[in-house]
Parts: sequence; C-alpha cells; structure tokens
Amino acid sequence: MRDTKEKLSLLWIFALLNYLYADVVALFAIAGVPHSFSPLPPWALMASAVLMEVPIAMIVACRLLPFRVNRLTNIIAGAILTLINGFLTFIPPLLRIGRPPAFPEYLFFATIETVCTSVIIWLAWTWSEVEVARPARSGRSARVPQT
Repeated sequence: MRDTKEKLSLLWIFALLNYLYADVVALFAIAGVPHSFSPLPPWALMASAVLMEVPIAMIVACRLLPFRVNRLTNIIAGAILTLINGFLTFIPPLLRIGRPPAFPEYLFFATIETVCTSVIIWLAWTWSEVEVARPARSGRSARVPQT
C-alpha cells in the first residue's frame, strides 16, 4: 500500500463492514422469534444513522482531505467510534439495561471494531507530514528514448 491515506480508507471500509454485519447477525438472532423486540424510537434510529455515516464519510474523507485536517479528523472520528462502541457493547449489559440478541457474536465483532478504530487512531497519530511531502512512486521508471 502506498500511503497512509489508502491505509486509513481501507481500515474505515473494514470497520464499516464489521459494524454492518454485527447488525445483520443480531437481526438473524431475533428473526422468527415472536414479539422479540419493540421498534426503536425515531431518535435512536437517527442516532444510529448518524453513527454509521461517520465511517462511510471517512472512507472518502481519508482520500480527499489535506494532511492536517485528515489526520485530526481520523483521530477524532476513531476516538468517538471507539468510545461509543465500547460503551454500547459493555455498559448496558453490565448494568443489566439490555443485552444484544446475539451477545457472543456481538462481542466478537465489537472487539474487531475496537481494534480497527484503535489502529486508525494510532496510524493517524503517528502520520508524518514527511510522507505527504514525498512524491508517490509509480511502479514504472520513466525511460527516455535514445536516438
């Protein structure tokens, strides 16, 4: 992989797919169970939509934003998603407020998601402007035809 922008974008895709599939597995766990859940209130659906828009937007933002803004945005977005994911995964079940329908699977995905967003934070934190100033190398060498 050539640069940190590519790595960050790829990691956001990986995180997003894990977020989405964790939700799919939870839906599989409750499918067919009569009266297994009540509909979520509109504010919860909106919060969920906003939360999922962050990694979707970061996939593109990693490629388009200039270095300083890109670095800061990745650190902030990664930290927010790491904290929210950790809170929603562990605090409600510990307080017996609720439990995801596929709890072991949810913990599995949450661990992967947390590691991924932590790597995003670390990559952005250690990202150097020196890399940005360096010209990208193409796989080919320019040859000057000889006459």
